[in-house]
Amino acid sequence: MSTIYIMWLRQIKRYLRSKSRIIGSLGQPILYLFALGYGLGQVFASAGQGNYIQFLAPGIIAMSVLFTSMFNGVEMIWDRQFGFLKETMVAPVSRFNIMFGRVLGGATVATMQGLLVFVLSFAAGFRLHIHHAFWLLLLGLVFTFLIALLFTTLGTAIASMLTDFQGFQLIMSFVVMPTYFLSGAIFPLTNLPKVMSIITKIDPLTYGVDGLRGTLIAANHFPLHLDVLILVVLSLILLALGSYLFSLIEI
Repeated sequence: MSTIYIMWLRQIKRYLRSKSRIIGSLGQPILYLFALGYGLGQVFASAGQGNYIQFLAPGIIAMSVLFTSMFNGVEMIWDRQFGFLKETMVAPVSRFNIMFGRVLGGATVATMQGLLVFVLSFAAGFRLHIHHAFWLLLLGLVFTFLIALLFTTLGTAIASMLTDFQGFQLIMSFVVMPTYFLSGAIFPLTNLPKVMSIITKIDPLTYGVDGLRGTLIAANHFPLHLDVLILVVLSLILLALGSYLFSLIEI
């Protein structure tokens, strides 16, 4: 447990010390929120879909969490070769505890990033559902953490198989952006072509975005319990896979 706590705390301290990283990682979500929110707002409203900022904000929060979570894997590649992780992995401690501590730390950092975007979304005009209850905010926080946990684990599993930054960046280009754009974060899941409908249902981020929409603006497409179940099951599967792949790393 001490190893898990040390790795978790180290990830959070690294994040809090890097002010430029915090500010820099907010740039893209803010750009998407304002540029897409106001640029496509009239089109969305004229189609009878309501306020696009309301619809878009949960998707932008999920995007921020997704990006922060996945690129935690890039840090692991560097840390494994030159940093603290290299020293930790030769110590007589459980590889699972090391990996799980990193995953928890990365998921916590990504959740914090999502909360920052949530607060900033109010400046763009986002508002909670008029009949919003406090317990829904807590459930929204749970969804944010589950998204972070799922994709931090996925990023760690991928990074465990790679030894250079270029390979990871290539995979991220074919994982991160399709995962985001096909999750329904920027378009409704209703009345989609059959192929698109199937793809969105396969995309795990779809259920995270849907859960956030359900808890923040009461506009979920799937039942919330189904969203939670899928995210939890996938997180456990990837945690087991990531743990196995991490155990195979040679120092």
